[in-house]
Amino acid sequence: MGRSARLRDEIVRYLDSTGESNTSQILEHVNRRFRWGATMNQVGNVLARDSRFVKQGLDEGITMAGFRERVCIWALAAN
Repeated sequence: MGRSARLRDEIVRYLDSTGESNTSQILEHVNRRFRWGATMNQVGNVLARDSRFVKQGLDEGITMAGFRERVCIWALAAN
């Protein structure tokens, strides 16, 4: 099993159940699901490099600290 196989499979299951989700929500789910968790860079790289995931667009919002945040919205690619 590759280094990120479990992470990739869990993201596929999560997106299959939610339809689409942004990167922060996916990271939060992965870190709640696994004891070892993942970093934002790991999740972003998995999403960007795996052909099973497709970027739907960008979501802009303001964080609790007042900073502007831009995150990508992801979904499963149609086969």
